[in-house]
Amino acid sequence: MPERDDAIGRATAFFDDGTFVEELRRRVAVPSESQTPEGLPHCRTYLEEEMLPAFEAMEFECRIWDNPVESCGPILLATRHEADGLPVILGYGHGDTIRGLDDQWTRGAGPWVTARDGERLYGRGTADNKGQHTINMLAMRAVLETRGQLGFNAKFMIETGEENGSAGVHQLVSEQLEAFSADVFIASDGPRVRRDRPTMSLGSRGALNFDLVCELREGGHHSGNWGGALADPGVILAHALGCIVDHRGRILVREWLPEPISNRVRDVLKDVEIDGGSALGRVDPDGGEPTLSPAENVYAWNSFAVLAMLSGNPEGPVNAIQPWARAHCQLRYIAGTDIENALDALRKHLDAHGFSAVEIMPPPVENAAGFPASRTELDDPWARRVHASIVRSTGQAPAILPQMGGSICNDVFTDLLGLPAIWIPHSYAACSQHAPDEHVLLPLCREALGLMAGLYWDLGEDPGGEGRRG
Repeated sequence: MPERDDAIGRATAFFDDGTFVEELRRRVAVPSESQTPEGLPHCRTYLEEEMLPAFEAMEFECRIWDNPVESCGPILLATRHEADGLPVILGYGHGDTIRGLDDQWTRGAGPWVTARDGERLYGRGTADNKGQHTINMLAMRAVLETRGQLGFNAKFMIETGEENGSAGVHQLVSEQLEAFSADVFIASDGPRVRRDRPTMSLGSRGALNFDLVCELREGGHHSGNWGGALADPGVILAHALGCIVDHRGRILVREWLPEPISNRVRDVLKDVEIDGGSALGRVDPDGGEPTLSPAENVYAWNSFAVLAMLSGNPEGPVNAIQPWARAHCQLRYIAGTDIENALDALRKHLDAHGFSAVEIMPPPVENAAGFPASRTELDDPWARRVHASIVRSTGQAPAILPQMGGSICNDVFTDLLGLPAIWIPHSYAACSQHAPDEHVLLPLCREALGLMAGLYWDLGEDPGGEGRRG
């Protein structure tokens, strides 16, 4: 009689015999950049040549849809129906990556060739997200090969436009609600709170991107002849930013502040330590809202960031008062924030502080995408089942995050499909995702293979469970 430990052993054997690293090598080699026209054909290649054969080998039926948004990557749905009456578990991954930034890599032979250095495996997409959905697919395969069946019905979506804000996903799912319907959503993306602590996220913060622009005149004017007589847009914009947040990052726009953190949320975050490893150094204990811990600031509060800022030519400055200054800004926000009125509130706030000359503008097209915030409640029955399985596999309680600090299309699953959504990340904070030298930690990947095999085994062992709907 096959046992749970057999499935976990088979999953970790996929790591030990090189299967995981080889599959990830092939997938990283597909330059599926969704943010460049040249990368879009490779997004389809990724689905057709990597995902489709892998799912069909596990007896999933696959369909690939063209994206309803022009010039965005296709979307695959793999479905395995074992029996009527069993719960349906929906998984997810994204096969697209951000730009490779080929000339900036310092490890290996660039972004599209995996390179191992000790416990690290470098390559674009290793952490975000090819490595993570490869882990979950292999774990599912381990259960199938051990038990002969999953014990539940499974669906798995692979999209290729997450790095463009999952453009088209909401529309497609809206048009194909029955195809994507399920009882629960379980997937993997983002980092653990610490490399050695399993983590569960029950939602994601949203992201609102916008530009602040102060443009006062045409052309620059000599700083000696005009300095002190002309207003400097760079200085004005700097002070405008200072009225939005203080020097520590505390938000000063009253309407941007969420409701006070509940005691329940404080309780689950009290032992959560944010640790990015030596590459990131020490977390700033006084950053953000000073009454909150770093974990509360990231996982239960809103934050504001200046992603880029420019006045003049920093690489070749001249002695001139510049005519304009521009800052690309981002508000990360939790569910419950009045985001529809956030920019109107900012406009009133800037005007009240004397910065009517600072305009609020749409962001550059390449960073216009954003995600709504959404989350699943902490006491959801499916979340309790996942928590119990992780404890059973690892011997330790996972960190529970009300929502991950980053943003993803979580609202498609919670709001549109009406599912509890649970994320189990297999990366860590210093993985350099979205940067050169992106990598995964191989020991963490091995542990994650066993953890996910144990979870899929448990979900199939008791398919009714307390989380089952109707």
